[in-house]
Amino acid sequence: QVQLVERGGGLVQAGGSLRLSCTASERTFSTYGMGWFRQAPGKEREFVAAISWSGDSTYYADSVEGRFTISRDNAKDTVYLQMNSLKPEDTAVYYCAAEPWGIGNYGVNDYVYWGQGTQVTVSS
Repeated sequence: QVQLVERGGGLVQAGGSLRLSCTASERTFSTYGMGWFRQAPGKEREFVAAISWSGDSTYYADSVEGRFTISRDNAKDTVYLQMNSLKPEDTAVYYCAAEPWGIGNYGVNDYVYWGQGTQVTVSS
């Protein structure tokens, strides 16, 4: 059982930046593909970004491409999401998740382990 703990959410003005982090409880973290998802009130959980086990491959939703950057530090069992040029529509609870195939998938159902989520609120 992999436990994931997200940190770094908060309130920021439009145009600002936040950096989320997600730390895993197990050393097998380095074998998992990792993803970030978000869920706004009344909406389904949606894909934001993903990264392969090695960090060589990254994937982004069109809505965040060019503004968000996903990265990982396997020595620290941590994945990051750097969010720049934030918009009010980025407001949501952000979740990190781990999938055992290691490739960084797009689908919610591909991920086995989930964090508890962290709130990101962007004011206009």
